[in-house]
Order: sequence, then structure tokens, then C-alpha cells
Amino acid sequence: MASFSITGFLADVWQKRIYPATITVDQGIIQSIQPVTAGVSVSEQYILPGFIDSHVHIESSMLVPAEFARLAVVHGTVATVSDPHEIANVCGLEGVEYMIANGKTTPFKFFFGAPSCVPATTFETAGATLDVQQVEALLQKDEVKYLSEMMNFPGVLFKDPEVLQKIAAAQRVSKPIDGHAPGLRGEQAKQYIEAGMSTDHECFTADEALDKLQYGMKILIREGSAAKNFEALIGLLHDHPNSIMFCSDDKHPDSLVDGHIDQLCARAVAKGIDLFNVLQAACVNPVLHYQLPVGLLRVGDPADFIVVKDMEQFTVKATYINGQKVSHDWPSNTIKQVPINNFNCLPVKPEDLIVSYTDQETVPVIEALDGQLITNRIDVPASWLLNENKHQLISNPGKDILKMVVVNRYHPAKPSMAFIKNFGLRAGALASSVAHDSHNIVAVGTDDESLSHAINLVIAQKGGVSCYSGGHHKQEMVIALPVAGLMSDEDGYDVADAYTAIDTMAKSLGSGLSAPFMTLSFMALLVIPHLKLSDLGLFDGDQFKFA
Repeated sequence: MASFSITGFLADVWQKRIYPATITVDQGIIQSIQPVTAGVSVSEQYILPGFIDSHVHIESSMLVPAEFARLAVVHGTVATVSDPHEIANVCGLEGVEYMIANGKTTPFKFFFGAPSCVPATTFETAGATLDVQQVEALLQKDEVKYLSEMMNFPGVLFKDPEVLQKIAAAQRVSKPIDGHAPGLRGEQAKQYIEAGMSTDHECFTADEALDKLQYGMKILIREGSAAKNFEALIGLLHDHPNSIMFCSDDKHPDSLVDGHIDQLCARAVAKGIDLFNVLQAACVNPVLHYQLPVGLLRVGDPADFIVVKDMEQFTVKATYINGQKVSHDWPSNTIKQVPINNFNCLPVKPEDLIVSYTDQETVPVIEALDGQLITNRIDVPASWLLNENKHQLISNPGKDILKMVVVNRYHPAKPSMAFIKNFGLRAGALASSVAHDSHNIVAVGTDDESLSHAINLVIAQKGGVSCYSGGHHKQEMVIALPVAGLMSDEDGYDVADAYTAIDTMAKSLGSGLSAPFMTLSFMALLVIPHLKLSDLGLFDGDQFKFA
């Protein structure tokens, strides 16, 4: 590994100052940092610690780790704190090991968690289970730095024995535990945090975040492709710089091409947040909290840093990891692994999707909210959804209430149906095998023929996302996701282009959502209130039981 020097204006996050300096690197380690002599000209570039995404599900990018990293480094990201519970819900321990192995084919610094909730609930069909012994084994690995988000907060509060054993396993090896408790406040939040939960990325309001901060929890400001909490929470960084981190949680490939943590830094600075508070959240706090072997621009640290053109937009000129320039010289010898999957379901027919009318006066409807994972429950007159002979409940595009379907992808079973508002489709259907957390097939559409066609496009590929127009001039698009039905192993930029095209097609059919496929993927996520649909039925997230 060659030695080199680089000169620019160094952002020293420890002394909170910027000064011209020369950094010397040898064998991937920073050997010296020397201030530049006064009067010597220094080119207008700034040297910062690398950015870290403090909570992300790589699988949601639809890219394997190696391709995710290739797209992320051009935005100055050098490491991620990655929760592999998406692939764990599909393929179990083998899925987690696949992610770790694929990540090792690159210089990027992937740090994984041991998924704590596989399956996420007992009210859905998942492809695998991770028991206490498997979680304990994962926590022994160097690549595994924490216990992933404990979504089963009722299990924590009511002292479920298996939940407590997983928490104790992480505590025995002194690894932090990520929380996940949307809307939890007051005494219950205090109990949850005192049980060992150290972070939360699910706060929707500043008041909720402040409630949790006062009990010692760290708050992650999330800005993904669907869930966007930056505007609500960024003001916290003024007064709590040591307790805030940035994360994306779930980011689709087109969004990753556009930007990553660099975008959050630029937006924070534009809002008048102190630059060093921003860098504390983007670079320093994740390293300290998770004890990551990532350099922070100190002598003796790994040479993990970025060079940017300015401190407003954070436009990246170069990204270095362990002294290797990776942003524009990505290694070309990335090894493709044999995809793993768990997919066993039969094609569906339109008649499989019939919802019979049973004389009820109202129908519960999921209300999707753009930019949020939470949903509302609304009850609409059944008359809005009756077909001509008044025997079936069908989609009503005129009122923007469409049929939603979840199909068990692990074994043949009867589809589950409900109705959803705000997808906006005037024709056709969307379907996806990316459906948190169990990743059954989820679909939304204007008619049963379109729904079955979109679902069958996904089934034919053993996983993917699809869009079907229906109507006289039938058009279809599908992106195959052969790795666990969640990820493509193709070129990341090609996948991003394909995703942009299918997203554009979905919007051409009427969807006004900013990310229709990402929103769709969360409509079966039972651990987020208020109303969702699993393969087993409509679910009330407030009562934590079937509706």
C-alpha cells in the first residue's frame, strides 16, 4: 500500500477548527498531520472524516453490499451500521452470512447487527427464524457490532423471556442495542430505554425525541426514500450534538445515486446548524457509539477521510478508506456470489383475489401517508366499493381507494386482501417481493386482472418489483431481484436506471407518492401503527392484533 500526502483545509472535529494542513498516510494509517506554514498557498479543498450511515438496511437499496458501497463512496460515505434483518427474515442465518461475505469483497467498512426480531411478529409468515443461540453466535463475530433494532417493544416492556435473553446476550459482550419504538412516550419509553435500548430512529416528532433523549437514548435523524423525519428533528442538533446521528434506514437505488449522508449535512448547514455539530452527527457519534474501527482524522487512525470542494454542499472530490482512494477508483475485481433465495408460491388468478361483500356498512381502509411509515385507519361506506351486482368489494380509483393484496411467498396459500387509500393509480397495478419485514409479495391495483398480472410477474422472477398498466395498450416492467427476492446482483447504476424507469411508469399511471414502491414495501410492516396488511390478514398496530 503506497504512502502519500494530501494538503487542504482540515476540519478538526476535536478542536472545532479549520486550518490548512498536510496529512501523510502510510500503510493505510495517518502518520502525521502538519499545519501548513503561514503564507504558503493551499488549494481550496477541505478534508473531513468520512460519513457514516448509522442505521441502514442495505437490502432496501435492491443492491448487494458491494454495489451499495460503490454508489455510496462517491458521496463520501465510508461505513454503514447495517441491519440485515430483511434478508434474515427470508433466509435466516445464511442470509446474514451472505451479507457479511459480500461486504468483504470491497474496501468499504460494513458493520452489521445481529437481527433481534426474526420473525418480526407472529401475525405474519416469514421465511426463517433466528433464535437466541443464533443471535448469540452472531454477536461473537467481529463484523457484528450490535444487537439490531428491538422492534418487539411490547416484549421488552412485558419481559418476554426470549427478548430478555437476546438483550442479555448483547450486554454480555458489551455491544449496544438498537431500539425501535415509534410513538412510545413517558414511563413506557423510560422502561424500554432502561432495559438497554440505546438508540431510536423511529421518532416522528421533536417532542417524542426529546422525551427519549432525557432518558439517555440517542436519536437517529432518518431521511430515507419513504420515511423522512429530517425536518421534524434537525433542530435537536443545536442542543444535543453528542446524542444525534444521521441515517437513511431504507434507500432505493435511484435515491442513492443522487446522494446519501452528504445531503443531510448540506441541508443541516443550510438551516444554520453549527458545522461541527453536523460533523459530530455525520461522522463521529456513530464511531463512538458502536466502537467502530473507522478513522476520525487523528494521527494513528485508519486513513478514512473525504476531500470536498466546499463546506456548504459537501461536493465530494475523493473518498479514502484505509488510505485507498475508492471514490473514483473502485476495485474492478468484485466477485459475484451465487444468489440465495427462499421462494415457493404458485401464480395467482383474478378469481383468487375476489373480496365478497358480507352486508357490512363500512369497510376499514389503510390510509398511506407520503414520506411516513405510519398509516391511518379510515372507515368508508361499503357502497363506495360495491361492484355492479353488489356481491363483491372492488377498487374505486375515482375515490382513490384500491385493493391491496399480500401473497405468501414461502408456500402456496390463499392471498390476503384489504383496501388502501392514497396510491392514486388510475389504471394497472404495482407488486413487489420487498415487503417489510417478512417480504411476502405485496401489491396494489385498480382491478383484479391487473393485480394478478403484476403479482405473477414477480413470481415468475422468484422476486422483484413490477408495474403493469392494464387497459387496451398493455405495458409491463419488472426488475428481477434474485438475491432473496430483495436484491439484484447486477451493476448498481444499471439497477438505479431501471428503478427510475419503473418508478416513472408507476407515476404515469397516476401515483402521486414520491416513492410508490418504497411506500408499498411498508404497507405490510405490522410493527408500525396504525393499520397494515399481512399475509394472514388486516392488522391493528395499536391493539397489536388482527383488525
